[in-house]
Amino acid sequence: MIKKIFGTFGTRLLNALVGFVTLWFGTNFLGREAWGIGATVLVDVSLLLIAVELLSGSGLIYFTPRKSFSTIFRLSHIWILLITSAICMIFYLLSFFPRIYHSFVPEGYGIHIVIMVFLYSLHNFNMNVLLGKERVMAQNVLFIIQFMTQLISMIIYIFVFKIRNANAFVYSLITGYFVVNILGFLFITPYFKDKSKERESLVATAKEMLSFGSMIQLSTLVTMINRRISYIVIKNVFGDADVGVYTSGTQVSEATKLIGNSIALVQFSTLSNMDDKDKAAAITVTFLKLAVIATAVCMLLICLIPKAVFAWIFTEEFVGIKDVLVSLTPGMVFLSADMIFSHYFSGVNKPKYNLYGTLVGFAITIPSIVILIPMYGIVGAGISVSLTYFGTILYQWLIFKKLTGTKTIELVPTLNDFKTLINSIKSQLFKHDC
Repeated sequence: MIKKIFGTFGTRLLNALVGFVTLWFGTNFLGREAWGIGATVLVDVSLLLIAVELLSGSGLIYFTPRKSFSTIFRLSHIWILLITSAICMIFYLLSFFPRIYHSFVPEGYGIHIVIMVFLYSLHNFNMNVLLGKERVMAQNVLFIIQFMTQLISMIIYIFVFKIRNANAFVYSLITGYFVVNILGFLFITPYFKDKSKERESLVATAKEMLSFGSMIQLSTLVTMINRRISYIVIKNVFGDADVGVYTSGTQVSEATKLIGNSIALVQFSTLSNMDDKDKAAAITVTFLKLAVIATAVCMLLICLIPKAVFAWIFTEEFVGIKDVLVSLTPGMVFLSADMIFSHYFSGVNKPKYNLYGTLVGFAITIPSIVILIPMYGIVGAGISVSLTYFGTILYQWLIFKKLTGTKTIELVPTLNDFKTLINSIKSQLFKHDC
């Protein structure tokens, strides 16, 4: 397990570095407004993916060990085609009302969004199946190929094809997901030969997966709405340029997400294949402490970087990144805890608590952004994020404590925690793991 965490952490660290380089190219060669449009396109894609992932999202990690591969493959791909077709129809109808349509979809990017939703949905299926099979290293390889292809293609679009607008970023995303889908399909091809489980009824399986996935995706929907509302308010009050600065700040801060995300992915994969509830709770508490402490240290170090450095790296247009980072620091620490709690509830088949937690956060988001963004701009948006995640993890902790009987004192890091971690690293780091 420890080797999987380190492998996933290393992959996410590389992704963060590549993301930083991508951000540098975007800020230096595309500008604030283009970067803001690209960010809006990406958020729109994320929102639309929520419908797709009802039957093709992270719930597959839970169902892959429990259902036949042929069943989940057919069901997920039929669903992907249906939802993508529905999105095309909705976009076509909305195009007759351009004012409404372009308030959500940046002008000229409708077809790009549909293509990205389709490609990412297929890629997401491959990645979740591999995690469900506990092939964490294989999943990491695909992830590396995706973001490296994206970076290289973006550089080509900027310098070879001389594209200096949001298209360079959007085209690079499409290229990355196109390439990794071909390779991802080759990774999962052997599972078509697996006859260890009989084919289940598609209707019965769909009902079961919808019941599980709906809670996860409703939770994701609320989270994405929280994020989208912030973008809308910033755009309407201050314009696309400030959206670009705010997005850049969140991208830098989200580099620390690799810590919680790396731990949480391995945690979810492990818990989905585990029946011992006490052991699951113990693993979660240990991972929670590790994620929170490491994230807090990393955010503190980032915040110590002077404004002049950000201006030098990203140009003077993006000097406000430092202020965004400071306002987001508590939120990123709370988010690392949120990821651990969320993956615990999903891993033990109690995803409804993730939804309830995000609704608590949503209740905080609405009044906070309405008050804070007009008053403090993009810094107010960052403060709103921190308040939202604090409310979410407070609720999650209370539920976790009630379900597992965990005492608050157990959250305090001890010397034994570090000894256990070191011993685990020594015993497992060099074991074969695929």
